[in-house]
Amino acid sequence: MSETELSVEERILRAVKMTLAAVIKDTATPPGMRHPLSDATIEDLRQCLALISARERELAAAAGRAKEARPRYVDEPSKESVVRLHPRKPSEEK
Repeated sequence: MSETELSVEERILRAVKMTLAAVIKDTATPPGMRHPLSDATIEDLRQCLALISARERELAAAAGRAKEARPRYVDEPSKESVVRLHPRKPSEEK
């Protein structure tokens, strides 16, 4: 989907989400080191990202776009392809 197909609100949400993710990435510390952000700030960031994601899903649903829209690899199997490791039991057959 191109940027022109997104509403102004969706573009704002995307920009805020990307900025928050960049802050999180830039302040990440190696294991064992104390994080420069307080625990309360980290929780606030989590809540903001959750709210942004929820609103993005609402807007996508209202626009009639797929709810589970995410990048996919060309060779990634679709959800419809199921590989059975065990044969079906007679009671499962229709």
